Amino acid sequence: MTAIAMQNACHQFAQVAAPYLYIRDESHYDEALELIESLLEEVGDDEDNPLNAIINLLSLAIESYENQQPDLVAFEHEAQQAGSDISVLRLLMQQHQIGMADLPEIGSKSMVSRVLSGERHLNKQHIKALCERFGISPNLFF
Repeated sequence: MTAIAMQNACHQFAQVAAPYLYIRDESHYDEALELIESLLEEVGDDEDNPLNAIINLLSLAIESYENQQPDLVAFEHEAQQAGSDISVLRLLMQQHQIGMADLPEIGSKSMVSRVLSGERHLNKQHIKALCERFGISPNLFF
């Protein structure tokens, strides 16, 4: 490939990829997430696949966009402050749109409140029951 052909290919790529490499709005963010998921499935475990370079570029663009979103920054900060067990529990509650009264696996509403505030910790039985209910690995809690 000649230098001119390479330069033309790079310009064409830059035009097509710009909305995903410099994400400015939520629709391009969502599209970038879908694109990276699709590329990850296509690449699989092939470390030599040239699409890995595009995945890396998209990852950086997504991270940059997320770091500029106050709600995502606040969520990440909260997750880092809380233990992994509490973070997982909050995420499950958010994803499944459930409240403190909707977690009989932990106990009463006040018990769930104590766990979320850090006063109490999830025990083995809580974690086992939550994993069975939501179909997740216990490793997520540690």
